[in-house]
Amino acid sequence: QLSAHVADLIAAGEVVERPASVVKELIENAIDAGAKNITVEIQNGGMTFLRVTDDGCGIADEDAETAFLRHATSKIRKQEDLEAIHTLGFRGEALAATAAVSHIDLITKTADAPLGTSLHLDGGVVTEHEQVGCPNGTTILVRNLFYNTPARMKFMKRDATEGSAVFSAVQKQAMAHPEISFRFIKDGTQELHTAGDGELMSAIYAIFGRNDAQNMLPVQSHWEKTSISGFVSRPTATRGTRAYQQFYVNGRYVKNRLLSSALEEAYKNQIMVGRFPACVLHITVPETSVDVNVHPAKTEVKFLSEKDVFDCIHYGVLSALNKASGRVAMELPKKPAAQNPPLPVSGKPYTPPKPATPPAKPVLKQDFFRTMSAEEYRSLQTVLDDKPAAPVKKETVKAFYDLPAKTEAPAPAKIEAPAPMIAAPAPVQSVQLREPEQQALPMEEVSYRIIGEAFDTYIIVEQGKTLLLIDKHAAHERILFEKLKAQKLEIMSQVLLEPILCSLAKEEAAAVLENTALLEKLGYFCEDFGDGTVILRRIPADILISDAEASLSALAGQLLSGKQTSLDSVRDELLHTIACKAATKAGYHSEPRDRERLVQEVLSRDDLKYCPHGRPICITLSEKQLEKQFKRV
Repeated sequence: QLSAHVADLIAAGEVVERPASVVKELIENAIDAGAKNITVEIQNGGMTFLRVTDDGCGIADEDAETAFLRHATSKIRKQEDLEAIHTLGFRGEALAATAAVSHIDLITKTADAPLGTSLHLDGGVVTEHEQVGCPNGTTILVRNLFYNTPARMKFMKRDATEGSAVFSAVQKQAMAHPEISFRFIKDGTQELHTAGDGELMSAIYAIFGRNDAQNMLPVQSHWEKTSISGFVSRPTATRGTRAYQQFYVNGRYVKNRLLSSALEEAYKNQIMVGRFPACVLHITVPETSVDVNVHPAKTEVKFLSEKDVFDCIHYGVLSALNKASGRVAMELPKKPAAQNPPLPVSGKPYTPPKPATPPAKPVLKQDFFRTMSAEEYRSLQTVLDDKPAAPVKKETVKAFYDLPAKTEAPAPAKIEAPAPMIAAPAPVQSVQLREPEQQALPMEEVSYRIIGEAFDTYIIVEQGKTLLLIDKHAAHERILFEKLKAQKLEIMSQVLLEPILCSLAKEEAAAVLENTALLEKLGYFCEDFGDGTVILRRIPADILISDAEASLSALAGQLLSGKQTSLDSVRDELLHTIACKAATKAGYHSEPRDRERLVQEVLSRDDLKYCPHGRPICITLSEKQLEKQFKRV
C-alpha cells in the first residue's frame, strides 16, 4: 500500500498538469462560491507565483484546514447528488492536489465572521493557522509549483508558453460566465478585464477583439429539453484550426467531438476545405441527462441523448447562417495621416491646382449594333444610365443558369431560342438536365444600376448608397450547384475506352473494394487487379481522365478516415466539381444581358451568399467609405 504522500503526488499528477490547471480549478471554486469579481495574477508563467482572488462567500475558520484534505467537499454529500451535478467542482481533489506539490497561502473570510483566516501549507501540510483582518472572499497564493516533484518540473515549457496557457484558461472561464468580471495580470501588467455585465458579446469583444466580434452571428435554439445560445463566425471568417471553437455545457467548458461535428455540419457547402468555424456556444441540458464525472479535469462529458444535442446545435447554427446577410463589407485601409503640401521652390505661397474640367458627355447615337471599344461602351453606358433604373417587379422568373444539355437535334419547328447563359470556356456535354420542376423563384422589387465589369471577373452594381461587387464565377457556381442538388439527378458516368490502373495503398484499395456499391452510385466502376491496384472502367462524366486516380484516392482516404462516407456528402463534393467546371470563368468577358440576368438572380435570392467553397459572392462598398477615402468627410 502506497504511503499517503505518494498517493497525494499521484493524485496531483491527474489533476494538476501545469499552472493553467491550477488556475482552472481555483477559478471554478471561486465561481461556485458566488463570486462576482475574480482576479488572477501570475509571474514567471505561474510557476513561482500564482494568485487567485475572489469576493465569494469565503470559507469558515473551522473548515479551512479540512478544505485541503483529499475528497473533502461541501458540494455533494450522498450518492444521489452525483446524478445531478450543479456545481463546477465536487470531488474535493483540487485544493489537496495543488497543495501536495506547492507552497500555499490562504486568506479567507465569510460575511458573518468578525475576522478572517490565514493558512500556510508546505507540500500539503498545514504549518501556520491564524486569524487576520481581511475583506470578504478568498485569496489563494500558490508558490513554487512542482518544487518537490522534479520529474514533473522538467516537462514544463517556457514561461511565455505556460503564461499563455493560463491566459487561455482565464479567457474560457470569462466566456463561460459573462456575469462575472475577470481580471488577468501577468508580470505586473493587466492583459484582460471583462465587464461582467452578463452580456456574452461583451466578453467576446474583450477577448477576441473588435474585428472577430463583428464577424460573429447570434444563435438561439431550443430542441426538446436542450437549448443553445451564443455566437458563431460567418463563413468568411473561418479559422485554420478548431482552437476557436468554445463549447460550454451548463456553464462548464468541455471538449466533445459531437459538438464540433454538429457545428461543422451546419457550415457544409459554405466553407473551404481545411477551414473551421469559430464559436462560443452555451448548451443547457437537464443536469440528469449529462455525466460530467468522466475525466479527472472534468473537460469531457457524456450526453444521455446525443441526437437531441446534435440536432439542436446543427439546426440552430444553420438557421443563424440562413438569416444572416451574405454581403460582406469591403475593408479599406485606415485614413493616412495628413501630409503637408510640398513647399514651392520659389518661396511663393502654394496654390493647389484647379480641378480639371469634366469632359462633355458623348452624344448618344442610334447605331447600337456596331462594334465599339471598351472606352466607347463605358461612355455610352453612362449616357444610357443617367435615368435611374425602374424597380424590377415581382414576377415568376425561370431559372436560366442551366448546364448545357446533351440532346438530339429537334425538329426545326420546335426549336426555341434559349436565353444565352454567361459564356463559359468549354461547355460540359456529358450532363443532361431535365426542365426544372421546382417552383420558380419570385423576384423581389430591387432597384439597381449595373455600372460595368472589372477585370472580366467582378460585376459592379450601384444600389442605393452602396456599390456591390459580384464575383460572377462564384455566383454562377452557386446557382448551378443549388440547381443540381435540388434536382437529385444521378451522377452520369462515362465508360473508358482504355481502363485506368490505379496504384493505391493496400488500405486504400481495401476501402475502395469494400464500398464498390457506394462508388458505383457516384459514377465509379472499379475491379480488383491485385496487390493494391484497382482497375477503373467508368468514372464520373465531369472528372477528367487525368484526375481519375487522384479523385479515387481522395475518396479512399475519406472512407478510411470515416469522413463523408454517406452518399449525399460525397455526392456534394462531386457536384462542387461539376458546378465549378460549368460556371463562367473569371477573366472571360460576359455579354451585358448575361450580366443583367446574373445580377437579378443574386439580388433577388437570399440563399446566394457564398460559393460551395466558402468564398463570398458579393461584397459591398458604401458611399460613406468612398467619401472617407477621398477626404470628403
